Amino acid sequence: MFDCSGTHGTSPAKVRQFFLLCKRIYNFYQMKYLDFEKAFSPARLTKYLRACGGDSVAALTLYRHNIKLCQKTYGVLNIFEVVLRNAINDHYNAYFSDPDWIKNQLVSGGMLENHPQRLVVQKTITDLVNAGKYTNDRIVSSVSFGFWTHLFSRRPYAIGGQSLLQIFPARAKGLGQRSIYNDLQAIKTFRNRIAHHEAICFDNRGAKNTQSARTSYALAIKYVQFLGYSEAHLYYGLDVLPDKILHKIDML
Repeated sequence: MFDCSGTHGTSPAKVRQFFLLCKRIYNFYQMKYLDFEKAFSPARLTKYLRACGGDSVAALTLYRHNIKLCQKTYGVLNIFEVVLRNAINDHYNAYFSDPDWIKNQLVSGGMLENHPQRLVVQKTITDLVNAGKYTNDRIVSSVSFGFWTHLFSRRPYAIGGQSLLQIFPARAKGLGQRSIYNDLQAIKTFRNRIAHHEAICFDNRGAKNTQSARTSYALAIKYVQFLGYSEAHLYYGLDVLPDKILHKIDML
């Protein structure tokens, strides 16, 4: 863990002092690891320790890097979710000529009649109406990311006139409803992993690996571009792009 080389040619007393210093540093970090283990549970930290070959200092560093990676990647996905839902809302406002299209499409025969979140959305609308705070904008900001991604599934997409892909003016040629739906589901799954405090710096075997995070991050950025935005402009001035922390994890 600590490099205690480079002592050749020094006196025995200085060598002993150096090794005592190494031991004290090791004990300090070991105690610190045990404190973290108590706070976060052995089960949570064990996979970091295993991925770092038993090096407790590296394990805690990786744990912190994973937290920062989650923070930054979630920031990227949060902004993507906002611009996606606004684009969908604007599209269906125009398509249905109805600024209350969410509420009105929940009825029998409407596009949202069989939406898996229909009852939840209806309750949200009822609560807002009863509180005198109902607006379509409040509904747009209240429903989940899954509500929006479901609109790209086959049935609502068809009832909505097969028109929703128009929100992606810069999408790759030939990219259709099914592929877009699958991509958005993949982004949603990755987003939910972060929201549920899962580690995103490992592969399926538990080895340190950033490929999954890189793939999901790149997919979100691709859809930002499909929406007609440049990530350099959309994320300008926001410290959320995770490239540096991904590199740190790779180099650990």
